[in-house]
Order: sequence, then structure tokens, then C-alpha cells
Amino acid sequence: MDKLINQFEFGLFFWQVLIFVGLIFLLKKFAWKPILDAVNTREQGIKDALLSAENARKEMENLQADNQRILNEARAERDAMLKEAREMREKMIADSKIEAQAQGQKMIEQAKAAIENEKNAAMAELKSQVSTLSLSIAEKLLKEELSNKESQTKLVEKMLGDVKLN
Repeated sequence: MDKLINQFEFGLFFWQVLIFVGLIFLLKKFAWKPILDAVNTREQGIKDALLSAENARKEMENLQADNQRILNEARAERDAMLKEAREMREKMIADSKIEAQAQGQKMIEQAKAAIENEKNAAMAELKSQVSTLSLSIAEKLLKEELSNKESQTKLVEKMLGDVKLN
């Protein structure tokens, strides 16, 4: 180091400083500015990409939330439709039972009425036949009984005995 200080020349120092400053100026004009511009452009591109990725992530979360909400709404709607269908089915079954019971009761009433009508008709016919048969028997008996005088007198006396006077 002593040698450098002892052999110092002002002219050489001047030209070295002048070349150094010129080199700095040239580097600044032609190298530093394009390098810094490239670095700044790259930095801005990275910031934009990170911002875009963050926006995409937020949008994805929103889409997932929307999808979940839509899925929950669809499930709720499906459950409501199933519940309504079950209620409708149960109502139809209950209505069918009531209608079947009403028709069954109506058929029973009609059958009872038909049976009663048939019974009344059979009774009327039976009475008619019994009365015809009774008259026929009575007629034959009376003819037989009234064929002689003595039998007629006994029959009249017996009938008078049966009738009570008040």
C-alpha cells in the first residue's frame, strides 16, 4: 500500500475517475435502465399473477359457496316434494278407504232392503198360498161336514158355544 501512495499520479487518477464516471453513465443509460425496467416489469407481472391467483381463489370459494347453497336448496326442494307426495298418497289412501266404506255401507243397505223386499214378497205369497190352501181345506171340510143334517147341527152348536156374548 505504501507503494500506491508513494507513486500517486494526479493525471492517471483524473483519467481513471473520468473513465469510471463515463462507464457509470454508459451503464446507467444503456444497461441499468433496461435491467431495472425488466426487473420492474417482472415484479409487476408477478404481483399481477399473485393478485389474479388470489381473485381466482376468492371466486372459486364463492362458486363453492354458491354450489353448496344451490345443492342445499335442491335437497330442501326434494324433501318438500317427497313430503308433499307422501301426504298426497296418504290423503288418497284415506279418501279411498272412506269411499270404499261408504260404498260398502251403501251396498249393505241395498242388500238389506232387497232382502227385506224379498222377505215381504215371500211372506205375502206364503200368506196368499196359506189362505188359498186354508180356504180349499175349509171348503172340502165343510162340504164333507155339511153333507148330512146331523153334522150341520153339531157344527152350528159348537160354533155358538165358542162365541161368547158380552
